[in-house]
Amino acid sequence: MPAQPARTPSGTALSRTVRVGYGLGSLGTGAFGTVPGLVLLYYLTDVLAVPAALAGAAVALPKAWDVVVNPLIGAASDRSRARGGSRRPFLLAGALTLPPLFALVFAAPPLRGTGAAAYVAVLFVLAATAYAVFQVPYVTMPAEMTEDATEQSRVLAWRVAFLGVSILLSGALAPAVARTDEEDPAGYRTMGVVVAALLAVGMLGAWAATRRAPVLAHSAAEPSLRAQFAAARDHRAFAPLAGMWTVQALAVGVMLAGTQYFATYVLGSAASVTWLFLCMIGPLVPATPLWNRLARARSTSTAQWYASLLFTASCALLLLTPHTHPAVAYAAVAGAGVAYAGLQLLPLTLLAHTLTADAARTGRRRAATFTGLWTAAETLALATGPALFALVLTVTGFRSSDADERVSQPDSALTGINTAMSLLPALLALASLPLLRRYQRESARLDTPTTPPTQEDETRRAH
Repeated sequence: MPAQPARTPSGTALSRTVRVGYGLGSLGTGAFGTVPGLVLLYYLTDVLAVPAALAGAAVALPKAWDVVVNPLIGAASDRSRARGGSRRPFLLAGALTLPPLFALVFAAPPLRGTGAAAYVAVLFVLAATAYAVFQVPYVTMPAEMTEDATEQSRVLAWRVAFLGVSILLSGALAPAVARTDEEDPAGYRTMGVVVAALLAVGMLGAWAATRRAPVLAHSAAEPSLRAQFAAARDHRAFAPLAGMWTVQALAVGVMLAGTQYFATYVLGSAASVTWLFLCMIGPLVPATPLWNRLARARSTSTAQWYASLLFTASCALLLLTPHTHPAVAYAAVAGAGVAYAGLQLLPLTLLAHTLTADAARTGRRRAATFTGLWTAAETLALATGPALFALVLTVTGFRSSDADERVSQPDSALTGINTAMSLLPALLALASLPLLRRYQRESARLDTPTTPPTQEDETRRAH
């Protein structure tokens, strides 16, 4: 039997098995967060002949359901804990249901147009619900396993490392298995099964490996959905932090949705999507420790500024792709990839610190409330990204096609694809910076002691 983790004055020193095992869950969450955003919109418009506007709705509207269901799942998992249970049964339920549902999303019957959109939308709703059953308790666990900020950072570093592996594997394999140079529905069905297997490995692995995870603190969600939204709105630090993360997740969602279109119509090779993805996700694992080191040296919020600005500049550079050598595009995507590593790690670290500080300040464990809303906002943003990209396609005159007949695109559509892949994410990233500044201000205010100064304080100030 493995030794139990030792207690420390500030929390719990987690075993390596727990840290690594918890991170393993990101193999599942990373794949589900990446593959639909990367290929689902393209699958609808260029394989199933669904008009761009309808395809965008089919991708985004089902995920909007998460805004409602995620907080409810957070409350349900709290009630389970109140009865002496744990969050792990929810992990198991999600791990058993999401993989088959994901495979079915890409196993469409011989339908085209509206029928195909309706089929995908229904299956995507079910898959998103199964994902929420796993993800909401999963995100809550670090704040409950330890109150030590350094230990939380170690746990989250493993999560981001596995997230990078998952995104790299699923993002590179999915288009290749789907045979994007020969748009064949059978290839997408095979891709769905392969990614479903990756989901199962990661999610079941996390459920099994966290069986000995300590529970240092019990969090509880607000009693109603309305109360949960009110708590998030009134928390002066959480609200801008979640807003910043939502806008940046939207920017990432737009880029993911545009990658296949950018490769096919701007770079002129559908197969180049694999290289683009390698450039973006390849830096994720090696760059994560560097962002962690910078956060310790300069503060996490300062590191978040650097990551945000690097992402903005890299996306803006992509706008020049039609007028420069393709190598510039790959370099710009690689720069966005280095920034993306920070955008994955640093907001989660800020969230964990915010939840710990909130518990210390209020005496209430509200991690489930805030992580449920955080996950819902992230999921909605990643789904809205493809819808926003689809809106640009519609406005600029993009023409949908199916696997049997390819159509040429007008120049306006090509310009729209290039702009939506570059300038739009850059502007979204810039829009998130005032929210980051507000978070820094409010977080500092909440951390400032409110007790009256002592005579010793006044004497020290006078000198």
